[in-house]
Amino acid sequence: HVQLVESGGGSVQAEGSLRLSCVGSGITYRGPCMGWFRQASGKEREWVGSLDSDGRINYADSVQGRFTISRDNANNTVNLMMNSLKVEDTAMYYCAARIASPEFGYWGDGTQVTVS
Repeated sequence: HVQLVESGGGSVQAEGSLRLSCVGSGITYRGPCMGWFRQASGKEREWVGSLDSDGRINYADSVQGRFTISRDNANNTVNLMMNSLKVEDTAMYYCAARIASPEFGYWGDGTQVTVS
């Protein structure tokens, strides 16, 4: 049974930083592709970045250079370090796992990030 739990969200002023974490159970992080997504109020969910099973990391243009994804295999955790936050980064942030599928089939419940 795969379970993903995000944490670390909160309220921060523009140009501030937050670090989100996603702890997984039922999977090994070396295997699946792990992704971060976000959904702002009234908007569609958008991809933020992902960490492939081969270690490659890719980011959306909107966060490139400001956000960093990292993995802590010992603690089954994937982190999203967010720097230089902007008001437009305000959203619910979700982590997801893609396991033996072209789609992200496992999702956490999300953590809210508010930038003012």
